[in-house]
This record gives sequence, C-alpha cells and structure tokens, in this order.
Amino acid sequence: MTMWGSRFHRGYAMTAREEAARGLTDIEGFLYQEAHTGATHRRVAAFTARVEGLTPEQKRDIEQWYVDEQKDVARMVTDHIAERGEALEAQHHVRMRQWLRGTLTAMGLITLAMIACVVVILGSSR
Repeated sequence: MTMWGSRFHRGYAMTAREEAARGLTDIEGFLYQEAHTGATHRRVAAFTARVEGLTPEQKRDIEQWYVDEQKDVARMVTDHIAERGEALEAQHHVRMRQWLRGTLTAMGLITLAMIACVVVILGSSR
C-alpha cells in the first residue's frame, strides 16, 4: 500500500503488519475507553440508586453531569501528559544539541592538535 493509500502520511508506506499493529492499538484504546465509560455509568447509577427522592430526570441529569465531568477530567489528564511529554522531548533535544556541540568542538580541537603535531613532525624531519 502506498503512503497515500494509508491514513497515516509520514512520508513512507506502512506495511500491512504496521497498519495491523496500529489498528490493534486503536481497538485497544477504544475498548479501554468503553470499559472506563461503562464503569463510570455503573458508579453513578449505584450512587443515584442509593439517593432517595430523586426523579428519573434528576437521576439522568446527575448521571450525564458525572459522565461529562469524568470525560473532562480524562481529557485534562491526557492533555497534561501530552504537554509533559512534549516538554521532556524539548529538554532532550536541548541536551542532545549541547552534547553534539561539545563533541564537535572537542573533535575540532583534537583535529587541530593532530594537524599541529604532523606539521611539527614534518618540520623537524627536514
């Protein structure tokens, strides 16, 4: 399949195995989300069942509010994790740039020292 036939445009063609692995990851994420949503519904239903005097509309409103709140919390946590990951990646890039700059400087100095040694050796052999 070409890169344009895939829904993931990264400049290369994904193999069938890679697409299947991505599909399995998507399915796993969906099932996890559905399980979490189901657990959320069960928790709030158990809570509203214990509270006496609520009308069916009130129970439905409380359940909807709680589910929406849980989704918002999950979204905030996910955003926080993504932001933290981006910050760590940026820090890593800075450290790598500094390391590469230091390595390049050291290699340049070593090269200059080697050239100076060769010049001295060749100059003294005449």
